[in-house]
Amino acid sequence: MDSKITRNEVRHVALLARLELSQSEEELMTGQMNTILEYMGKLNELDTKEVEATTHAIELRNVFREDRVVPSLDRKDSLANAPGADGVNFVVPRVL
Repeated sequence: MDSKITRNEVRHVALLARLELSQSEEELMTGQMNTILEYMGKLNELDTKEVEATTHAIELRNVFREDRVVPSLDRKDSLANAPGADGVNFVVPRVL
């Protein structure tokens, strides 16, 4: 297997990620990262010249409702079920 990443590079990445890896974990990560890079190399062999670039695999559309200006709730109605109100505002316990 042609190694694309070394154990020293795995150690460096682990250091940047603030990970402590044992020697067996370093060896495992080196093998796994090389496998991933080999697969990426295989994907690079595909001819994608005729494939249109996309941002999503499936077409999506917005499902939000139309934005409309409507009258606001009356102040009296909005304060009707409040546990505490002074007629103008909600009254809540002080939080410090």
